[in-house]
Amino acid sequence: MSTVKKEAVALTIMGKEYKIACEPEERQRLIESAQLLDRQMRQIRDSGKVNGADRIAVMAALNLVHELSFLKSQNDSLRFDFGSSLASMIQKIENVLENR
Repeated sequence: MSTVKKEAVALTIMGKEYKIACEPEERQRLIESAQLLDRQMRQIRDSGKVNGADRIAVMAALNLVHELSFLKSQNDSLRFDFGSSLASMIQKIENVLENR
């Protein structure tokens, strides 16, 4: 059980205040996440294509999750490429050492 005391952080999203409890070391990341969500929601609202806070929130969440999914996919691909390159380098080094 964690002995770190959570603290309430006041976040404003589309003009409404939300108080969220979080650990002190997560405070800044939570604030930045709320600011990103607020920007996304305002951008969707201002486009005039989506009405209603609930629909705007769903569209913003969908956009952010889609972006996160894309970035995770890129990360996995880069990790695989890095792993393959590293394995190839190790093999080359072993070959050089064996042929000394």
